[in-house]
Amino acid sequence: MRVALTEDAEDQLEALPSDIQARVFRLLVRLRAWPLVSGAKPLRGFLTGQYRLRTGDYRVQFRMIEDVILVVKIGHRDRFYDH
Repeated sequence: MRVALTEDAEDQLEALPSDIQARVFRLLVRLRAWPLVSGAKPLRGFLTGQYRLRTGDYRVQFRMIEDVILVVKIGHRDRFYDH
């Protein structure tokens, strides 16, 4: 499976401290094994159709578009799910 990041997600990843970047990168590598990824949680409400993975207090939000996993948001859990 191919993993791609939106421009916003790339910017969010670059803004993280280097140790958190490394943890998030490991999650992105794991996503290539979709759907055999443990810990992925489907989101509800206005985020229906998207999923999240977490590493500590940080979250990666993504959705499937055909055979591509598109990462749309990366950030700290505080206010992560706000519009």
